[in-house]
This record gives sequence, structure tokens and C-alpha cells, in this order.
Amino acid sequence: MLILLPPSEGKTPARRGRPLDLGSLSFPELTPLREDAVRAVAAVSADPGAPEVLGVSPNLQAEVDRNTRLLTGPARVAADVYSGVLYKALDLPSLDAGARRRANRSIVIFSALFGAVRLTDRIPAYRVHVCAHVPGIGVLDRVWRPHLAPVLERAAGERGLVVDCRSTTYAAMWRPPAHVARRTVQVTVPGASHMAKHTRGLVTRELVGREAPRTPEALADALSERFTVTLTPPERPGKAWQLAATAKD
Repeated sequence: MLILLPPSEGKTPARRGRPLDLGSLSFPELTPLREDAVRAVAAVSADPGAPEVLGVSPNLQAEVDRNTRLLTGPARVAADVYSGVLYKALDLPSLDAGARRRANRSIVIFSALFGAVRLTDRIPAYRVHVCAHVPGIGVLDRVWRPHLAPVLERAAGERGLVVDCRSTTYAAMWRPPAHVARRTVQVTVPGASHMAKHTRGLVTRELVGREAPRTPEALADALSERFTVTLTPPERPGKAWQLAATAKD
């Protein structure tokens, strides 16, 4: 099973430790573009007006300034960097050893700066919007698409479910091809975006806490104890299954 997650706006920087080593990250095929993206974001972050270019609120200038140290500041595992609503609900530190191994093996996090990473990859905290037009690189989500396609198709393998818990913005970075889409389940959550993030975190936690279901129907059944779920088959060939989930009280 492959679980696709968005990053979080909230990120917890490392206070000490070794700096970023791009060559050590998962999906090494992405290293050349990662190098270009990191250097470009670091450079533009030192310029006046950087928040506007990066699609970041001017109130977050301190986080933009931190971008200038992407290659020299300390890094930490992605599991500790991403700290927003979804990741609080996932609550990785409280997982038992088996669930943590499954999480490390199955979760892929999409990133405007690094393309895609695993929980165990060491990265610095950063701030840039995935739709930002970065000078010398281009619009990030569009730039990543052709590079992510072969990498994630291989990660999805020949069998096993792909559970897509990404937000719409990050879903645009990679759309599973038809032969993968037929075993892909897109998790949707009725209601506000804050609750959607929280519920997707709970869904992910539930899935890594058990052996992977093998079919969309088995997935829905596995979640039905803790969530009210509605599973909808693909509207046409080449499209993903849809699973609407609402956490039970």
C-alpha cells in the first residue's frame, strides 16, 4: 500500500544537527531538480519582496529568511518537520513499532521544494507555495510533474492500493496513470478544510495500524468501524475510486 500525503504549512525547524544532504533523500532520481529548486528558493528568499514571489504571507518573513539557510542550517527527519493539523492527528510518536514501520514504508509526502519525500528523510523546515513561480525554475507544481510521474509509478508497484489523502493543490503534482488509478482510492472529507486535514490524518493512522487492505472494498470495510464511509467506484476507466470519510464521534 502506498499512502500519499500533502505536506503541512506548519513546520518545526531543527535546532541542531547535520545540514541537508540531498543525495541521501528517497527517490534519488529527483536530486538534480531538488538541487536547482533549493538553490533558487534560497536565492530568491534573500531578495526584497520574497514573500510575494514565494506565495507566502508577509507576516512570515522570519520563515522566508530561514529559506536562505536551506543548505547550511540543520535538518531533521520529515516526520518531525511536518507538524500541521494532519500530522498532529496522525501522531506518529505514539504509534507502536509495527505501525511506525508501516508508516515509514508506505507514506509518501509531496513537497513543493523536494518533490516527494519519505518520513525518514532528513530535510530542513522551508516555506514556499507549491504554485509559486520561482525565478530560474518556473511554477513548482508544473515543474515537478514530469519528474514525479516515473518515480511514483515505480513506487506504486504492480499491485497494492494507492490511498490518496492529498489536497487538491498537491494532487495536481501527480495523477496516477490508468493502470494505477484503477487501484487508487482518493479520500475525500465533507466539510471545512481544517476538518478534512484532521480526518485524513486519522485515516492514515488507522491504515498504518493494521495490515494493508488489498481492495477498495476491503479498505472501506477496514475504516468503517471508526469512520462513516461511502465508497464510489470510478466514474469511468482511468479514474480513481472515491471514498468519503467522516470520523465517528
